Amino acid sequence: MSVKKRLPPGTFFLIIIVSFFYMPPGTSPTHAAVNLRENDVVRAVRQISPAVVNISTQYEVRRRVNPFSAHGRDDFFKNFFDPGVEKRQKLTSLGSGVIIDGKRGFILTNAHVIARGGKITVVLKDGRRLEAEIVGADSESDLAVLRIAPDELLPDVKMGNSDDLMIGETVIAIGNPYGFSNTVTTGVVSAVNRSVRIDKHIFRNFIQTDASINPGNSGGPLLNILGELIGINSAIYKNAEGIGFAIPINRAKKIVADLIDYGEVVPGWIGLIVGNISPNLADYLNIKKGNGVVVKSVAPSSPAGKINITPGDVILELDKTLIHSVYDYRSVLRGASKGRTMPIKILRGKKNLSGKVVAGIFPEDLAPSLGHRLLGIKVVGIDKKNNFNNIYASSGVIISQIDSGSPLAGIGVRPGDVIRKIDNQICNDTDAFYRAVVKKRWKESVVILLQRGEHGYYITVKLAE
Repeated sequence: MSVKKRLPPGTFFLIIIVSFFYMPPGTSPTHAAVNLRENDVVRAVRQISPAVVNISTQYEVRRRVNPFSAHGRDDFFKNFFDPGVEKRQKLTSLGSGVIIDGKRGFILTNAHVIARGGKITVVLKDGRRLEAEIVGADSESDLAVLRIAPDELLPDVKMGNSDDLMIGETVIAIGNPYGFSNTVTTGVVSAVNRSVRIDKHIFRNFIQTDASINPGNSGGPLLNILGELIGINSAIYKNAEGIGFAIPINRAKKIVADLIDYGEVVPGWIGLIVGNISPNLADYLNIKKGNGVVVKSVAPSSPAGKINITPGDVILELDKTLIHSVYDYRSVLRGASKGRTMPIKILRGKKNLSGKVVAGIFPEDLAPSLGHRLLGIKVVGIDKKNNFNNIYASSGVIISQIDSGSPLAGIGVRPGDVIRKIDNQICNDTDAFYRAVVKKRWKESVVILLQRGEHGYYITVKLAE
């Protein structure tokens, strides 16, 4: 039989004390204490902070200044002199960004950080200043991609997964609030799938956190405890205290890929025209108002047509997202890349049906019929045959036919008028015109530059649903 010997009282604590003071050569008590304080947040920040950049945008504003206002005499002199002189002023806005591809120099940030245009300068953590160009920007998602041309490989961030976030897990925000570079704040995931209304725009599916996100933090990374990128901070809710929002990185990935490949977001297409459900239609269908969207038409041979979706069906869910409005439906498609298989749930009469639909992209051969439906016109290119004797038009597209009941006809547009631009997109020929129509098809209205003879007119046109 073996006998276990008990250590004298206090031996355990003596061992701890001796081990603390008996250290390998070259190890100081201070260094040991630092090691004890080094936690996951410290390690994540050390790893990722070199990939966080400061973004400054210089832009020019023009305003009229009354030269007499400083003397309090503007009320008298404004009756005799010009109301003011134009003054140009250069302003600078600040934001943050994170390097997502150190080899190619791609930086992810918020679209509103660079929305005013002008010269964009990126400042790296080591102090280097590099001029950046805009690869693409999307105001709908508030994301933009910039590119710099470094002379060496840059540190970049590892992409995480924002679909498996846990409420209460620790997150880290890094940015440049109020110009203080590489500022670190921590917090927890307070909620996911948050919607925020700013003016007339609704931003959906945000990550909510209590990590401080202030002006200048916009565009910076939100990290998990492993130092992985799970969101892009967006300081859009300015009056909140203790509430920050970030764009989930999984939603951003497709948008970023489109911005890099095409310079814009290319929405997925399944071949449906849908509409919101009115109270009367909701009563008729015996569903709650705001549940789903109704299918108005289905394009032949489209992805939706191939799975036998028909007019009158109600789409309740698409790609595991509840659909309450046309906006929700379009938001899902904006995040769907070509070839993505999406579960879909519909209501047909009193039957609930489900299936899968594969997203495509809008076919070029449908663009002419789309332009006719949205604007009520048909167009042709400019050449000697069909210039309608418009000797002043050298580029653009000529309206060859216009529906009598269309909004354009209602404001006096007629065949022979030339469309030069749709919004900011130049329409030099029919291909460019149809590309613009496809790109703007989900807008409520567009601004068209119309030429008649030697005169140009800007007109705002409401698009048909």
